[in-house]
Amino acid sequence: MATIQDVAQAAGVSVTTVSRVLNNKDDVAPETCHKVRQVMQRMNYTASLAAKGMRSRATRVIGLVVPEVTDPFDRQVIQGVGSAVVGSGYDLLIYAADAPPLSRRAAWEQQHVARFSSGLTDGNIVVTPSTTDFPEDAQIVVIDPLIEGPKVPSVIATNHAGALAAMEYLIGLGHRRIGFIGGRSDAQSAIRRLDGYNDGLLTAGIPFDSELVRAGDYTPARGREAARELLTLSERPTAIFAANDSSALGVMDAAQELGLHIPNDLSVVGFDNITEAVLVEPRLTTVDQSIEEMGALATKLLIRILKGEELESSVSKVRTHLIVRESCQAVFIER
Repeated sequence: MATIQDVAQAAGVSVTTVSRVLNNKDDVAPETCHKVRQVMQRMNYTASLAAKGMRSRATRVIGLVVPEVTDPFDRQVIQGVGSAVVGSGYDLLIYAADAPPLSRRAAWEQQHVARFSSGLTDGNIVVTPSTTDFPEDAQIVVIDPLIEGPKVPSVIATNHAGALAAMEYLIGLGHRRIGFIGGRSDAQSAIRRLDGYNDGLLTAGIPFDSELVRAGDYTPARGREAARELLTLSERPTAIFAANDSSALGVMDAAQELGLHIPNDLSVVGFDNITEAVLVEPRLTTVDQSIEEMGALATKLLIRILKGEELESSVSKVRTHLIVRESCQAVFIER
């Protein structure tokens, strides 16, 4: 099993430098930091720390790893986890920092889970992880994992059902040209929501039109850009379903820039029900995936695991439901 001395020798640096990298000190050159982390990953050093079971007693601390604390989804997860921790006998330790690019996200997640599991926490919750390949002895629950079929207990929303409900609502209002702005291509949530969009069209007998579908990344900026593309088509959509609320807010910005009025000229539906959905004018119709409930449920599941209880299922689903506000209206259908 690798030691800190082994890592230092393999990386050609001092033990002190390795220690400073482990503690995220900012006085280590980026090149050196990258080299040390590569060696640690190759030698499975942080995972080895976790495997040693270095804690001699329970810490009564739950760790929460979130990729972007400024993200509305992550903020509401934190609120849900925090509410469930109150009165549980556990404290909460949050690691919230801007995660690295997706190409390095898995190693980042594994590193921080291993560090938490080496004696700082009894168990951990990881939000939207790009991997679920964590140390075997680490007690983990994940929320909204990017990959399907995670190896650890997970909490997800009924994404397909929620998207289908949004489409049925828009089609029920008479919309036939419905644009769709997707989410991150690597996220199972985005894939399921696109499936719901497609199935909604199929059920209603509306032909699929690839011109009305735009790739997204769950950000307002891309939502705005994709909406401009859709709204400047020779035959623009009468409604746009965005795969999350942040993208939908970008759609509303683009519509305003183009002189379109919501909902008179364009109906908009989002997905998430983040706080900002009720702060815009008009208020956003959206699919509520009960984000805070997802955080609270993940916490309760983790506490059950820490008590030695066996879970009934490795995947726990939180039901979605459509919240109708003022961003949609019916359209006249010519016969």
